Amino acid sequence: MSSKRVLITGLSTYWGGRLAQGLEQDPDIETVIGVDRRPPKVELERTEWVEVADSHSLIRRIVQAAEIDTVVDTRLVVDSVVTSQRRAHENNVIGTMNLLAACSGPYSCVKKVVFKSSAHYYGCEQDDPAYFTEDMLRPHAPRTALERDIVEAEASVSDFAEKHPDITVTVLRFANGLGPQLNTSHMRYLALPVVPTILGFDPRYQFVDSDDMAAVLEHAVRNDLDGVYNAGADGVLALTEVTDLLGKQWAPLLPPWGTGLAAAGLSRAGLRIPPEMLQQLRFGRAIDNRKLKATGYRYHFTTRETVMRLREHQRIATILNRTRGRNGDGYRYEREVEEFLRRSPSVVRRDRPAEPVKNVVPGGRRAAAPKRARARRPAAAPPEYDELEAEEVIALMRSFDTPDLEALRRYEEGRAGRESVLRAIDSLLSRARSPA
Repeated sequence: MSSKRVLITGLSTYWGGRLAQGLEQDPDIETVIGVDRRPPKVELERTEWVEVADSHSLIRRIVQAAEIDTVVDTRLVVDSVVTSQRRAHENNVIGTMNLLAACSGPYSCVKKVVFKSSAHYYGCEQDDPAYFTEDMLRPHAPRTALERDIVEAEASVSDFAEKHPDITVTVLRFANGLGPQLNTSHMRYLALPVVPTILGFDPRYQFVDSDDMAAVLEHAVRNDLDGVYNAGADGVLALTEVTDLLGKQWAPLLPPWGTGLAAAGLSRAGLRIPPEMLQQLRFGRAIDNRKLKATGYRYHFTTRETVMRLREHQRIATILNRTRGRNGDGYRYEREVEEFLRRSPSVVRRDRPAEPVKNVVPGGRRAAAPKRARARRPAAAPPEYDELEAEEVIALMRSFDTPDLEALRRYEEGRAGRESVLRAIDSLLSRARSPA
């Protein structure tokens, strides 16, 4: 089924916003509607945001009125430190049941439901298989409240799929995500100068890049993927390998017994390690991704490459922090402000730099400068890019791939046009294009 009219729940989440941005670029997608309690955190062009809670009656009215054919649920809380246990249960279990109820009914046009889940569904235990496949049942009862919520939410989705065989139901179980835009327990943990580990344990880790996570969601919207699919990058690494790749020190500060109490002590120092993460720091986990790849999806980054990308972002973090310190808090997306800047007639539009005085022609008229298309700032460049010094930009661009470098050159040439920056970009492009 080709999705035309898409409803995204959890539009304020990173995943919901990224998915909406991607779908907006597809002219075949007629409508993108996002529902959430909070406004989106990213700039959106044609996505409509509706402020609504998880009430199935309200969502059902939107689904029916807009003739939604595809619903993508990105609300699932997979990190227990971001909210209370009660609110996580209401969101993950009650909210999922309400959403599924809104997708059914005699007047519903829904033909596809995509549910963003987590590999926490499998848990982490000593006798786990090397890789979990999608057809494996959870081998042990859930240890933590969050794992119980995820299992219950998936059970509701499974029941819905059985009762509605005419609807394509996709469940995506994601491995731990890494990316500069993410604010998760693992991101905070790996940002420490010294990474605490559990004495006697060196667990295996599998990650998935945040760009791949957004791309997998888009892949599920554009294709009919019925059933459960694991979403994790190729390859696994021991935790010590991860810290070595990040250039970090690791230290076995957590005892193998009484680990929870020791972790509580770390929380007083500012590091909160949720219970589901403690299990992973002990036994690790890996998921088999072959089923998703058989549908045609190809991961952009392996687990090792995902970690190396994180290292690049951590390396330039000091540059960005210094820039924010010089210019206040830096850029922060606010929907009302962006709408004002985009639509208000009071905003002065300056699409090109002021023309130099030397363009005055006889008769006192100013010669019209040739019009140039204003290049967009590459997505990989930070919003503070225009405030960065040349040497800071050069340090930043080393983590860019070829398309971003090409876009950056067009943007820089249309703005400051700094020769040192342009030479550095040309050098990197020449190196990237030269045969190995």
